[in-house]
Amino acid sequence: MEGSEYMVFTDPPSRLILPAVFSCSHTLALMFPTEPAAVNNGFGVLLKNRSFMLLWIGQLLSQLADKVFFVLTVALLENYPPPTGLAENSMYSTLMVAFTIPAILFGSAGGVFVDRLPKKLIMVGSDVVRGLLTVAIPFLPRKFLILLILTFAVSTVTQFFAPAEQASIPLLVQRENLLAANALFSSTMMGALIVGFAIGEPILSWAKDLLGPQYGQELVVAMLYLLSAGVMQPIQFQESIAETDRPTINPWADLKQGLRYLQKNRLVLNAMLQLVTLYCVFAALTVLAIRLAAEYGLKEKQFGFFLAAAGVGMVMGAAILGHWGDKLHRQPLPLIGFLIMAVVLGVFTFTNKLAVALVLCAFLGIGAAFIGVPMQTLIQQQTPPSMHGKVFGFQNHAVNIALSAPLAITGPITDVLGLRNVLVGMSVIVAVIGVWAWQHTRRVLQTW
Repeated sequence: MEGSEYMVFTDPPSRLILPAVFSCSHTLALMFPTEPAAVNNGFGVLLKNRSFMLLWIGQLLSQLADKVFFVLTVALLENYPPPTGLAENSMYSTLMVAFTIPAILFGSAGGVFVDRLPKKLIMVGSDVVRGLLTVAIPFLPRKFLILLILTFAVSTVTQFFAPAEQASIPLLVQRENLLAANALFSSTMMGALIVGFAIGEPILSWAKDLLGPQYGQELVVAMLYLLSAGVMQPIQFQESIAETDRPTINPWADLKQGLRYLQKNRLVLNAMLQLVTLYCVFAALTVLAIRLAAEYGLKEKQFGFFLAAAGVGMVMGAAILGHWGDKLHRQPLPLIGFLIMAVVLGVFTFTNKLAVALVLCAFLGIGAAFIGVPMQTLIQQQTPPSMHGKVFGFQNHAVNIALSAPLAITGPITDVLGLRNVLVGMSVIVAVIGVWAWQHTRRVLQTW
């Protein structure tokens, strides 16, 4: 690996939150006898980091705005006459497609610009553009096609915000505090997902009553985006001129450079594959949750209880890692996470009590946090700043594609095999992937 144009490792593998490192700790100690152990100072240090806190608050506001915007578009459909030959349910599906397609088309492209332009400019600019697009909705003709175009545009701009946000964390946080930083971001992301959809309708109803039905709802959503932009404006980034003042942008060449980097850096690629696997599992569970609701005596539309319980578990897992990461950094966290998820999926087939099912979902979320937070931290630690945008853009792209496939095939497979057989099959697959990833990472480290 030495001498590669892409491999820029300033710290040894003993600093990584990865099972293989811990199993090979004696060898690594011989390789790097003077390297201190990784130290995680928990959330306390982060709370004193003004720039990081501004980024975190801006991310939280932007995430909330995204969720409330989606609720807004669904609510607005009642004011938009359906096109000829398009039923109401088809309008909802088409709207979701317009919201999802940009993530698949432009996920990697957004990361290319992150490496070429100032990250604060991209994040603040993305928020401002999304705010202006939202404000424009009530002033445009009430045609379904126009709403689709605006939804597509807002979702497209979001693809630039996400990789810029991920690439900003290592610039604002010292390496030893990245685990806690990612734990905080992961927990607030899940919190925004749960709270955003829960409070979206009440917020929009309140805005409609207070500010008027013509533009009140759109104005509140736009203000969330603009408030996020204002919060992040004072952030000071330590970006080199080489990162922000490059003369030309060649997306195709940059994408190929990012792919070559991932091919050479199998440690980062392995971490990314584990993240993609995690999102595949959660996408499948989103579909299965509808069937689970009926199994436990709930209405199908109440499937959100299971997702909310898993979200609470992820928040708990992220909090554990963020606060006690210094005591857990020698444990094979991703392997533990995969095995927890595998056990939970298997146990689901043996219980018929709703309370037990919700507790199991919470443990599922804890297992997911044990995978997601360390793997995201590893990618940030082992990716040089000049490659941040490309790598995180590609990660964003891969995750969005991974979310789409299970959503499409889980339902038909469940119809054929049955809910419990699918859960058992997923349990086995998750366990096998966890063990494979652990063993593969050990082999990668042994080649260094």
